[in-house]
Parts: sequence; structure tokens; C-alpha cells
Amino acid sequence: MRTGEPLPEVGDVLAALATGLWHWDTAAGEVTVDAEAARLLGLPARQALLTEAQVRARLHPVDWNEITGVVQLAVAEGTLAEVRIRIMDEHGHIVRVVRSRSKPSFDPVRKAYELTGTLQEVTEPRPGTPAGRSAVTGDWRRSREAFLLDAGRALAEARSTEEVLRVAAGLSMPGFSPDGLAVFGVSGDHLTVIGHHGQPENEVNPFVDMALSTDYPAAEVVRTGRAVYLSSPEQYRSRYPMTWSLAERFGRRSWAYLPLTVAGRTMGAWLAAFAYPVAFTPDERSVLTTVARMLAQALSRAGAAETQRELAEGLQRTMLPVLGPEIPGMDVAARYVPTGGGLQVGGDWYDMITLPGGRFALVIGDVQGHDVRAAGLMGQLRIALRAYAAEGHRPDAVLSRASHFFHGLTQSEDDPGDMRFATCYYAEVDPTTGTLESARAGHLDPVVRMADGTALILATAGGLPLGIDPDSDYPTTRLVLEPGDTLMMCTDGLVETGGHDLQTGWHRLRVILEEYNGGLEELADALVQAVHGPSSHHTVGPLSDRREDDIALLLLCRQGDDCGDSTMPRAAPVRRTMLSVAQAEPARIATARQHLRDLLHDWPGEEQRDAAVLLLSEMLTNVLVHTDTDALLVAEVAGEPGERRIRVEVTDHGDDLPHKRRPGEMASSGRGLMLIELLADAWGVDPRGKGKSIWYELYESPVPGDGPGPADGPGPTPGPGPSDGTDGSGAA
Repeated sequence: MRTGEPLPEVGDVLAALATGLWHWDTAAGEVTVDAEAARLLGLPARQALLTEAQVRARLHPVDWNEITGVVQLAVAEGTLAEVRIRIMDEHGHIVRVVRSRSKPSFDPVRKAYELTGTLQEVTEPRPGTPAGRSAVTGDWRRSREAFLLDAGRALAEARSTEEVLRVAAGLSMPGFSPDGLAVFGVSGDHLTVIGHHGQPENEVNPFVDMALSTDYPAAEVVRTGRAVYLSSPEQYRSRYPMTWSLAERFGRRSWAYLPLTVAGRTMGAWLAAFAYPVAFTPDERSVLTTVARMLAQALSRAGAAETQRELAEGLQRTMLPVLGPEIPGMDVAARYVPTGGGLQVGGDWYDMITLPGGRFALVIGDVQGHDVRAAGLMGQLRIALRAYAAEGHRPDAVLSRASHFFHGLTQSEDDPGDMRFATCYYAEVDPTTGTLESARAGHLDPVVRMADGTALILATAGGLPLGIDPDSDYPTTRLVLEPGDTLMMCTDGLVETGGHDLQTGWHRLRVILEEYNGGLEELADALVQAVHGPSSHHTVGPLSDRREDDIALLLLCRQGDDCGDSTMPRAAPVRRTMLSVAQAEPARIATARQHLRDLLHDWPGEEQRDAAVLLLSEMLTNVLVHTDTDALLVAEVAGEPGERRIRVEVTDHGDDLPHKRRPGEMASSGRGLMLIELLADAWGVDPRGKGKSIWYELYESPVPGDGPGPADGPGPTPGPGPSDGTDGSGAA
């Protein structure tokens, strides 16, 4: 059946049974009704094509919302949709109740629901009439229990004052449903209107700020804590002549004012007004009293939850900074996402600190825990870090002083068994050169997304988390951002969530970093939403409702094509990484090998990748074995794809220059330079004043495994290297 076409002839048969047919197409926003359905809706008894707005005007607003929910559920479960609908007249009064039965369907192409169903009047006695009271009395107890059970469940699930009022407006009491509701609160010595239903908005103005001493039923209920029942206009006029004129214009016939009491304290009043006379029998008063108690509890819970949310948002606004003014040459984006439990505040934070000379510092950290105490400690630690940075200390000194401060702060707590620590990453940035001087206290290493989209974890030197050892040292690491490079700093909540550990969580984020084509703000949203889904709460960026752990995220981009819309054509970027390997940290040789492999992730020749890693192991090992100095690795990939060059340089402060040796057949060392000469396309040793550097270059082969490229002429074919990039230990 299509919208607007005549309904089936079976409608004539159903009309004889006082049953109407209707068809609803949500995509077109149109409803087709036959003559009987039109009559039941209070319209002229003839077939018609109506808009959704025309039909909605005839239905009770709560029932319209219920229809949409029932239809969606029926489609999901593959069942019939059945719902009772109250039909309203032009004045908003209920004229009849009809039952709708339909078989809805969902069109995934149009993304719309369609349903064809029947409408049939429910023959129930009108509320307030003798027949109505007789019918209700016969089954009163069962109806009352079912109603109170449904009302209690709905009010218990309401999470805000607005939701509580919406549920209260939709309550359909057995046999005597009110058509006007109002909830009054107390502010000082005045009565206020928290919410209402069934009255025009401008008609409640006289009640909004009414003194509690006023001769008005709701004010009396708040003063005395006792309910007031008024069964007729005459009774209202005789008891409250001063305020009868305020109620008269609404045209109601009966009123019930009940106290909203929580823990023995009257917090307000609830008005239920009826368009017909109600005697307020003991059973009816019992139902109203029970509803008032449940409503008071629901409003109290909602108010406490809203106060808690306001407190959490206030703490967030106070503790989390707004990023400073625009920095020439740099773009910065940040996000904070609280955990889903408790006050929605925790120990994760970020900060941006302005320093002299146009420099600035970025800080990100995580105080253990995500509760109010963690948030308080975080606020104090953040202020201390700002103070040490403002004093002009270098990154290592800032963290050393912060660790001493935090240790003393937690030691002085009343509960010595609840000691806390904090992780932190602190970086000073020179926007002119793109240089970062950083120090790390037990925090995650930063990640760089290079201009060509390659994402690498930057292995930085670090020390213990803050507060564990007040005398800890925090070595510094120098990083350089090339134009278009983006640095990502985050807390572990972004990585270790959804069952992921650090490794699998990093792989998930790496895909987003390398494939995302939007701007910096959009990238920050994508990182958070990919982990937790769409969000509903906002501080600096979107926050979602349920979290496994707090999240803090900072993105810093040195301006270039990649900071904005990456659909713009890109120049061939230089891909570079730097890493220091100290004499006391031989394990960082493995980190250096992994850095080089990540740098060459899209290099076509596997043998060349293995050779590059093998030669790097040789050079770093030689520095640690044959000198007493540290080694600095600089590796870069440059050129257009197919014609690229990888250059690896290792610098140390040793005085002795390497030289070729002739190791015997059984010798275990002495082959370093022989390997470099055999596998590299070009290599050399350069004195550096104090110290030296040894370097090699490999040229991308047109076909994987073909040997050196044409950039510098013919060279030796790269030999095989171990696929796992072993250290090598040959001396130069």
C-alpha cells in the first residue's frame, strides 16, 4: 500500500465493527485514515490524508511518545505493536481512549518506519461518573498495585528533574487521572514553581514567587506538612477566598495538594487538578499520597545528582585550563574525559604554561585514582608545576622539585595507608625551531605523527613517578618537530581501555593517527570517540557518559600542510627520529632498532630494512663497547616514494676514530666497518671537534630486493641481515 492510495475494501467490514484503519509513513510524514479512524480521532468521518502534526494534535503528548517507542521495539522483536491512546479535543480534554494494533516495518534504504493498523475504542466508563467508580471499585486493588508498580519504576529510572516531571505528567491513575499537574518548591520563605503540565506557560507567573504566608493551598501544605483536598470550586472558594481568582480561570473542578516530604522535611508540594468532580475517597487519597512520596524521593535523587554534576563540572572548569592564545607556528588541541563513576572527576590533567622568550610548556599527567582526593591532589600538583616552571627551571629540575613536593604532600595525609603517586610528562617548546626539551616521570612516551602520516612512539628518558622517591632524577630528552609533524601526549585511559593493554591499545590508536585526514581538533575528537564512542558531556572537548578510566589528551602540531585539511597536496616530507643511548642503558639498543623499523614501515625492500637495522646495531654496540660515552642516533628518510634515501648517523664523544680490522676466521668481533662497506650504498666517518659520527645511507630499490637505487650510482648489493634486527657486536 502506498501513501495516499485508497485503503483496502476490508475497511468497510471493519467499520461495521467500529474499527478504523490507519497507515503511517514516517519518511513522508503522512498518515492515511479511513472514515471510522477519522471519527475516532475526533475528525470528520471521511477518509483523509493527514500530516503527522495533525494527528499528533489529537493525541495525548505522552501517548505519542509511547507510540514511537512501541513501534521501534516491535520492529526489533518482530512482534505486533499494541498501545492505548488518549484522544484529545481542541481544548486539551480527553474525549475517548482507543487501542491501536499494527504490524510495523523498517525500510533500511529510506531509514523510515511504515505501519498499517487498526483503531478501536476502549469502552471504559468516564472517570468521575458513578459507572466509572463502580467499574474501578470492582478491580481497584489490582489496578492500584499495577499502577503504583509502573509509576515507581518510571520515577526510579528518571535521572533529572526534567525527566521526573515528564514522568509525573504521564501518570494515568486508575479511575481518576488528573489533567493538570504542578510541582512547587521552596526558596527561602517563598514558594516557587519547579515544573507544571496542563497550564499555559504565562498563566503560572503569579505562582512563581509566592510568599509562604500567602493564603494558598500549596503554601499551606508546605507550612503544615499536611495534604489539602478540595472536591469542588465552592469548597475552594470558601476555604481560600484570597487566591480563588488565581485558580478559577483554569476551569478545574477538583484539586489535591500533597506535601513532598523527604527524611521528615517538606521540600515542596504537588498539585493534581481534575476537570471533573472527585470525592477523594480513602482509596484515592492513598494512591495520591503514595505517588507524592515516590515523586518526592525521585525529585530528591534528581536534585542530588544535578548538584553532583554541577560540582563535577565546576571542579573541571576550575582545574582544567583553557588553552592560551594562539602560538605562531603551532596548533594545540586538548581533551579531558572523566571516568563514568562517582563525581566524574579524577586525577588526569593537562596544562599549558607560557614561558619567557615566546616559549611555552606542555604538561600532562595522572594522579593515581579517579576520585575527589585524586582531583584535589592533582590541583595542588598542577599549581606547583606551574610555579616551578615560572621560576625558570629546566624540565628535569621542574619534575625533581615536583616529586619532592608531591612526596611531602602525600606523606602529610591523615591516612598513611592511602599513599598516592603521579605520572607526568613535561615538555618545553620553542615554536620557532620546533625543538622540545622534555622530562618524563613514569608516564607514557609521547607519539609523533609525521607529515607523511607515519606515527612513531618516541622513546624518551625518564624517572620514577612523582612522589615515590623525593630525590629522583629526571633526565631530559631533546626532540625536534618538523613542519607538519604532530606530537600526541595522553594518559593511559586513552590506551588501556576496552580490554586493551599498552601494545594493542597503541596499535588501535596508530591506525587512527595514520589514516585520519581532518584537522587537529577533529583528530582529537576522533581519538576519543574511537575509544569510547559518541559523547554527551563537554569541557574543552566532547565527553561521554560511561568511562573505564580518566583521559587527558594533548596534540601539538608544528604548522604545515598536515595541521589543516590534509586533502591539500603535500610536498615530499622528511621523516626523522632521534634517540640517545646511554652507557648504562644498553637495552635501549632494542628500542633504537624498533624506531628504525617503524621509520621504514613502508620501505619496499625487506632485505634493505634488515640491513639497515643490522648496521644500526653494529654502530650503537661499538660506541658502548669501545668508548665510555653515550651515543646519539639520528635517522631520516627523505625523497619521493621510489627514490627515497635512508640516512642513519650515530654520534659519540670518543676520541678514537674507527678503522677497518682483519679479524681471523674464529674472531667474534672486528667486522663492523666491513659490514657497513658491504651493505651500505654510502658511508663515512666525520670528526665532530669533540667526538665523531659514523653514518651510512641506503637508497630505495625500484623493486624490493634489487639492491641500491640510482641516486649515487652503483653500489654493493645489500647482503642478508637477521630479520629480528639482532644487536651485533663486531668492533669497528
